Amino acid sequence: MLNAVGQAQHIFLLGGTSEIGLGIVEEFLERGPAKVTLAARPESPRIAEARATLESRGADVEVLDFDATHFEGHPDVVNRAFERGDVDVAIVAFGTLGDQEVLWQDQAQAVASAETNYTAPVSLGVLLGQKFKEQGHGTIVALSSVAGMRVRRSNFVYGASKAGVDGFFINLGEALRDSGAKVLVVRPGQVRTKMSAEAGEAPLTVNVSDVAKATVKAVLDGKQSIFVHPLFEYVSLGFKFIPQAIFRKLPF
Repeated sequence: MLNAVGQAQHIFLLGGTSEIGLGIVEEFLERGPAKVTLAARPESPRIAEARATLESRGADVEVLDFDATHFEGHPDVVNRAFERGDVDVAIVAFGTLGDQEVLWQDQAQAVASAETNYTAPVSLGVLLGQKFKEQGHGTIVALSSVAGMRVRRSNFVYGASKAGVDGFFINLGEALRDSGAKVLVVRPGQVRTKMSAEAGEAPLTVNVSDVAKATVKAVLDGKQSIFVHPLFEYVSLGFKFIPQAIFRKLPF
């Protein structure tokens, strides 16, 4: 369990090379050493660097082979992580962006995107939910997106998946409310990462460190959801009331 200064004993990162996910893990390690279980594709060229970085910060790291769309393998990955002991924080932090204009016109690519960005998080959310319910403590952190708050024409395949992820994990938290376990949904907006580098700088873009600090604070405060940039809470609320005929004319 998290101790009095917010030190986690065991952190499980699904998406073991995610810049944002690793940033959150590193922020927890600022409070003290911990076991860290990274679930990542075995062929990922970045997993060795991720492991070395975390070990240099005092983590006891184990790496598990993980393919987000190999759904039949999800139970084994989750079970193996929990064999190391109770998990204080599990972070669901994988996803793809892709070419949004290609995705809505290519059935195979759209399905692949939806499986990675929606079906896989739901699959893992169900498994993690049961494990956290059994242990009676801990927090599942799901990386959602502001893009899911009001799905836009410019990225609607991605945005629709994030809308589904957001709704699922918010209500997984409701389902676990009496168990002692919690769920935190994090809505970063655009973050300066390798994945978003080609998208250009959007308004209210934040750094990985901003997401990490806000997420750890929200876990410690027992929050259900957060917008990393506080202005997005008001922007997203305003978007909900704009008629589609006007919304489609906005320049984004």
